[in-house]
Amino acid sequence: MRAASTFRPGPWLTSLFQVFRTRDDHAGFSTTLAIYIARQFMLSTLSMVLALTGLVSLFDFIDLLRRAATRPNVPASLVVKIAALHVPYYVIYVLPFGILLGGIVCFSRLTRSSELIVARAAGISAWQFLASPLACALLTGLLTTTGISALSSDMFRSAEMLDQTYLRTGGGPLTLNGGALWLRQADDGLVPHGVAILHAQDVHLVSGELKVSGVSIFRLDDHDRLIVRVEAPSGALGNHQWILHGTSLLHPDHLPQQIGDMTLPSDLTVGRVQESFASPDTLSVFALPGFINLLERSGFPSIRHRLHFQSLLALPILAGTMALVSAGFSMRPTRRGGVARMLGSGIAAGFALFTISKVAEQFGESGALPPVLAAWAPTGAGLCLAVALLLHMEDG
Repeated sequence: MRAASTFRPGPWLTSLFQVFRTRDDHAGFSTTLAIYIARQFMLSTLSMVLALTGLVSLFDFIDLLRRAATRPNVPASLVVKIAALHVPYYVIYVLPFGILLGGIVCFSRLTRSSELIVARAAGISAWQFLASPLACALLTGLLTTTGISALSSDMFRSAEMLDQTYLRTGGGPLTLNGGALWLRQADDGLVPHGVAILHAQDVHLVSGELKVSGVSIFRLDDHDRLIVRVEAPSGALGNHQWILHGTSLLHPDHLPQQIGDMTLPSDLTVGRVQESFASPDTLSVFALPGFINLLERSGFPSIRHRLHFQSLLALPILAGTMALVSAGFSMRPTRRGGVARMLGSGIAAGFALFTISKVAEQFGESGALPPVLAAWAPTGAGLCLAVALLLHMEDG
């Protein structure tokens, strides 16, 4: 009570209080105040996102330099180019933590300067106070999902190609499958709604052309009954078709029939086969749904791509959740004490959510959790925490 009785607001606080009190009560909230809070929040958030992106990019650049040190023919300019192409990807990666730390800085500064106290004294609730920062966080997450992710996928794909060509050893992404290839695709050549299952014992990418050998194709009807088996010693993937050489047809209860060369239509191209083995980060949010359908029709595993797609969809809600979490841990009045402990708890909560998201991602990739649950669980946990903190601060 003593602290409350000795508090004497300065002239600028008195003027600010009058601005809040003279607002239109039917509007419910001052537009000037909303713009002011949104500007402070966005400045703090963008500063934190840029700082975190620069820090992560610096470590990435150092790692690229270490890998390039064993290759004298790789110039430093190439390392700088690869690191620069990674920057949009890291912006998406650090965005939730940038919003969390930026929100903590913004709201704690408003609390220390007594601006938040004056707003509360004017009858503005925490929910009204947080409306504009929450809208800014949701809009930032939406723009990141729809805009920056498309830019990031193109630049990350270019960086991966340069990295694969100059800094890595091996025969390319197809070697991750041991040189063998299994796929399932639609096949309407014999019966409507038919299916073809292709297996190649050896796969090589030569001058941009996919070469296969030891090819076996099982052509099935819509009830998965075998119609004919196709055997070919070699072949290649052309423009939306498989070109097989020295082909033999094996019908049930019939002798093998030699037919020579044969073509089989396909939805696949060399680029799509390569992308199926590449990181989902090389595809934008707009390209992922169609590519996931193609992978499932072709028999490729699509769980990583579905998980990445759901994570991009959850990003705007996660950004808004981080804004609420930062407010819940940083809007405590300084006269109550324990402010440093609350700020430290907010940072710890952010890292805890990061840990939960990574654990859920691993469960999702292993198939233990559905991709939707694995991608949205951290967002739901953070939202519950933020609402509980704000309810306690406002009504508790």
